[in-house]
Amino acid sequence: MKIIQVRNVTDPVDLEKVFAIRREVFVDEQNCPPELEWENEDVSHHFLVTVDNEPAGAARWRKTENGYKLERFAVLSKFRGDGIGQALVKAVLADLPPDTDYIYLHAQVAAVTLYERFGFAKTGPQFEEAGIWHYKMVKE
Repeated sequence: MKIIQVRNVTDPVDLEKVFAIRREVFVDEQNCPPELEWENEDVSHHFLVTVDNEPAGAARWRKTENGYKLERFAVLSKFRGDGIGQALVKAVLADLPPDTDYIYLHAQVAAVTLYERFGFAKTGPQFEEAGIWHYKMVKE
């Protein structure tokens, strides 16, 4: 049985693992412009998922003027389908402050059903962000 762990990380060594996962998924696989990938790092709460101590996924949340934004959910290809995305969403939601009243994210179209499982609903039309189609989703 695989051991899946999700941790909120601040240590530079762990953060480098987070950034390496995001680089592989967003920049290498999905061809996102690197300059769009690295923003707001210092005001974000970062998460690292490991499977049997091997880095497997990453995500973050940050407070914006609109509310709390969940973003940069990334799972390495060899770990997809193992429940890593669900573990990440659950951990990130659990980490938000107790008085959080507005939670939103920009979901890639392929990931909409994942977020719907956690009570997020699409709001508005599809839009393009970093060359990928998304929906804005808000937690109901």
